[in-house]
Amino acid sequence: MIPNALLMTVAVLLGLSFWLMDELKFFIPYKAVLFEAYRTPILIYIAALFVNVFAGAFALIRKFFLKDTGRKLLHLDKQLHVGETSIPAPWLEEESN
Repeated sequence: MIPNALLMTVAVLLGLSFWLMDELKFFIPYKAVLFEAYRTPILIYIAALFVNVFAGAFALIRKFFLKDTGRKLLHLDKQLHVGETSIPAPWLEEESN
């Protein structure tokens, strides 16, 4: 889930950066001066944007791709309690010792 959110974040930020490079062509002659004067705020903004886009992508993935997880885990838990699986439950092994 985290690698998927990271991939989505990188894709969104790359798309945004390519779009901005196209829109801000008139800043090319001043890029050295601007970067030297505003390096720290630019990097802080990029880091904050990355964290926010990553959190949004992570929440989006959790919302849409983990719909039936609780129901599936409940079914597995019931199977472990009844003993219908070949996987022994850890708490059953501790009681037998």
